[in-house]
Amino acid sequence: MSFKFEKLVVWQKAVDLSADIHDLTKTFPKSELFILTSQIKRAADSVSLNIAEGSTGQSNAEFNKFVGYALRSDIEVVGCLYLAQKRNLISDENFAKLYQQCEEILAMLNGLRNSLK
Repeated sequence: MSFKFEKLVVWQKAVDLSADIHDLTKTFPKSELFILTSQIKRAADSVSLNIAEGSTGQSNAEFNKFVGYALRSDIEVVGCLYLAQKRNLISDENFAKLYQQCEEILAMLNGLRNSLK
């Protein structure tokens, strides 16, 4: 692994979350394609992408800013999960699994932010 972010477990977990969200949205109806499907996929992708972008060649302060963006995107995924649940697009089991992944990533991002101060 040649990039700093590739070694971060939180980045690896964020990539897994993005893949799981992608798989989930394959089950969403076409009527959600440009609404919730697009929103939750972009939010999930944004978590890992902000970690990657902020980690390379940046100061700790700059990296901390991007980790903050990743954190907000992670929370946006949770908000989208609630919308999917209310629209009966996601099972309770899938909701709980993905919610737990988001919680774990949130805790790891907060830990990373604290280490950058």
